[in-house]
Amino acid sequence: MDNIILIGHGSPLENANTMDRIGRLLHRRIHAGCSNNCVKIAYLQFAAPDIMGAIAECVNGGAERIIIQPYFLYAGMHVTKDIPAVITEAEKMYPGIEFIYTEALGIHEGLVQIVVERIEECMNVKSMSQETPSEENAFPKESQHPIEKKSFEIIAEEIDLSDVPAERLSVIKRVIHATADFEFKETLVFHSEAIKTGIDAIRSGKDILTDIEMVRAGINKRLLERWGGKVISKISDDDVVWISQKTGKTRAEVAMEKGIAGNVGIIAIGNAPTALLKVIEILNSSHPPITQPMLVVGVPVGFVEALESKMLLSLQKFPFITNLSRKGGTPVAVAVVNALLTMAGEE
Repeated sequence: MDNIILIGHGSPLENANTMDRIGRLLHRRIHAGCSNNCVKIAYLQFAAPDIMGAIAECVNGGAERIIIQPYFLYAGMHVTKDIPAVITEAEKMYPGIEFIYTEALGIHEGLVQIVVERIEECMNVKSMSQETPSEENAFPKESQHPIEKKSFEIIAEEIDLSDVPAERLSVIKRVIHATADFEFKETLVFHSEAIKTGIDAIRSGKDILTDIEMVRAGINKRLLERWGGKVISKISDDDVVWISQKTGKTRAEVAMEKGIAGNVGIIAIGNAPTALLKVIEILNSSHPPITQPMLVVGVPVGFVEALESKMLLSLQKFPFITNLSRKGGTPVAVAVVNALLTMAGEE
């Protein structure tokens, strides 16, 4: 059995030691559906487990080959001296185990693309997060349909969507249409039951809870009301504002605590990572306020906790739709929900 150890530097700042999330995502990517703990993480210093501890865990778990990947950009002293020294010691301790040491991340076009993405986000994210699509723009009127039709034709010409599962195609096309960003084809992540859960919630007359008023305003209420549901947001409620001021919690957190109850079947978060983190906490509690299946659309935008909250969402067992990048925002959340509303009426 092969095990993989992903090695990070480690930091005295505890909140910075988040390699475990990277490890879970890597495991999910290369060993889809595997329930074994095949990918482990380790830190060179300042945090646990250390490299030798992770190796011992692999050996005790029955690993016959251990692949060690340094999560470092360059082949400096840590990569060329410190980590190999630990591996040499481990080879002496465990002579029957094969150790494979990979290269550092190094220079790669994928990393260059990430740098480009960060720069572009810094320039554009403010305007994107402040955009407030009207209900009419979020779901075009009859007179706008030819324009929308032409937009989707252009999307089909410029990107190959043939490998996208049929049930997800409408959502991905809507998001690309709303953002003019083809990257969402690669970064959108769906729980296997996400589409079904969302459509079932709509057809059952469930309500949609949003993190902010902008998202609520963009969702097509006419389509939702056909099934008996409504779109709600609690962020401007007087008691939410008061509790936020009293406790120091963000209004988005308090709004989620108040809003997740009763008839809610879909939660749409486009701006507040704290709202998404609170939803994950509530749904994982021992006594969640709602027991029926619920879809969480979590696509907050920004530089602080946005990507981290979405990475955490992507690891959950309950149905979700998210995107693994710092991009996102109101247009994305609205596009996802409106796509589901359209699909609910078509099938």
